[in-house]
Amino acid sequence: MNRVIAFSRYQAKAPEAAVTNKQDLLEGLNVRSAYQPIFSPTHQKLVGFEALVRVDDGSRPLSPAALFERALTSSQTVQLDSFLLHHHVDNFTGRDQPVWLFLNINPETCTHPTSSLDRLVDQCTECGISPEKLVLELVETASDNTEALIQFVNMAKSRGFRIAIDDFGTGDSNFERLWQINPTIVKIDRSLLVNAEHHNRARQLLESLVRMIRESGSLVLLEGIENDVQARIALDTEADLLQGFLFGMPGIVDSALAASQEAGLSAMMEQTRRRFLQESSDQSSFLRLLRFEILEACHRLARGEAFADACSAVFDMGGVKRCFMLNSDGVQQGNLAFARKDSSPQHFNPLYRSAGACWAHREYFLNALERPQSINCSRPYVGLPDAARTVTLSTSLTSGSTRQVFCVDIHPDELFDGQLCFPAVL
Repeated sequence: MNRVIAFSRYQAKAPEAAVTNKQDLLEGLNVRSAYQPIFSPTHQKLVGFEALVRVDDGSRPLSPAALFERALTSSQTVQLDSFLLHHHVDNFTGRDQPVWLFLNINPETCTHPTSSLDRLVDQCTECGISPEKLVLELVETASDNTEALIQFVNMAKSRGFRIAIDDFGTGDSNFERLWQINPTIVKIDRSLLVNAEHHNRARQLLESLVRMIRESGSLVLLEGIENDVQARIALDTEADLLQGFLFGMPGIVDSALAASQEAGLSAMMEQTRRRFLQESSDQSSFLRLLRFEILEACHRLARGEAFADACSAVFDMGGVKRCFMLNSDGVQQGNLAFARKDSSPQHFNPLYRSAGACWAHREYFLNALERPQSINCSRPYVGLPDAARTVTLSTSLTSGSTRQVFCVDIHPDELFDGQLCFPAVL
């Protein structure tokens, strides 16, 4: 059961003046702590809980946002935040488990860091929980005083607390502040995951963001996972931590429930592994056929067939858009040859007429010169003329003393839900 802490205790210790004359903000309200589990997909274990407040007046619930709106109206935001921090710690029954406890910190609390942090340390001592088990969640963009935010972070770290950045990826989130704060964990705002569910480009951006944050030295937590599609996207990003209704609802800390949730995660991971193996097999088959058709096109060109005819079988492969030929200096010989379904562009674009263009600086041309016996795959880039994500496959053709480079443009987003990974060499 939740233990009761009087709100007046935090009014008396609050840094603002004359708070004792204010009405008890929580009078007539039932305040409870709810703890939502956080999992590590790599370990397939529960590794933490986020503490959330649940409030009702005896007949209907009151949202946390409405509660803080009341506190803001009566200038008691810092007091309410302090009360909830201690309330969540005091009611946490998982203090002996090897898990983190995530606590949300209101930005206004950061303006009085010493008193608020020292009281929280005292609370940890009273409850027998190490400050290292507490992860303080800060909304990086919510504070208009970056200096005070950094000061709060440094003081919190010196007392042993971990730091997490919440809702990263929205507003004016930026990597400069992220590097200054150097958090243990970065929680990606759920809106990015929802967008990734419906838009392939948003999915690519999410994967890039996760990769950049991990490379900067922080763990990544994806929250708000509510269905299997979102779980699959989250797992594909290789995020370190997962949270959401799909894995566990906010509630009490219960070991039996945790074991069941971990078993569910393990089953999902096994399903993901099987799907990965199947997709890898399908992708390998596609790449082998693509390699065969490109080599066959090269043989047909060597026999002197017309360029468009020699490329016809390549164009039957999914995602293939264009073929073109470069000379040894990287200059395009003739215009592009298009797949039949793309042979008549719907809008005027002068870049379609690219005969004579020089691509000597492009990765795919340089790779073909360095590895003349291979079919080389470029990294994805925004290709001309259609401004779409493109991978170019290239290989050298030699006739006597003349060397040319045969190139094939593919839109990878049209293949395997955009998840096909091209190797450096086919």
